[in-house]
Amino acid sequence: MKKLILFIILISAFSSCKDKTIQEESTTKVSIATEELVMYEMSEMALLMEKMFVENERLKKKIEAGEALGTFNQEYLNIHSAVLTDPNVRNENFNSFSKALLVNQEAVFTSQGEEVKVQFNRMVQACISCHETTCMGPIPRIKKLLIK
Repeated sequence: MKKLILFIILISAFSSCKDKTIQEESTTKVSIATEELVMYEMSEMALLMEKMFVENERLKKKIEAGEALGTFNQEYLNIHSAVLTDPNVRNENFNSFSKALLVNQEAVFTSQGEEVKVQFNRMVQACISCHETTCMGPIPRIKKLLIK
């Protein structure tokens, strides 16, 4: 009989611990669910860079297929005035690289024959060179634009 009572007491003790743990987990889940989520908002420059990347992916496909390229997107000139995620990035290096990018980007549309591929790769390399000094994250993605 004593063994039975001791067994019941032990089971009760373990059961109450388990219930308490489940209750604590539920409380944790509720507190996590009530935290406010903050969405990242891209800067003007980040949006412009994203647009440039997507359009240059299309341009690469046109070059590889030998299709007409269209015209230089004047919106790219906003690279000199677009609000940066970190305003300290706009310095002499940034200004030099952004000018080189625009010169090379425009030259893609004025080049002929095989020179179009060469000029496109120069433009991509200008992007990579700039990103080697600031905002290094997208370099592997940018390298995918190179025409082999």
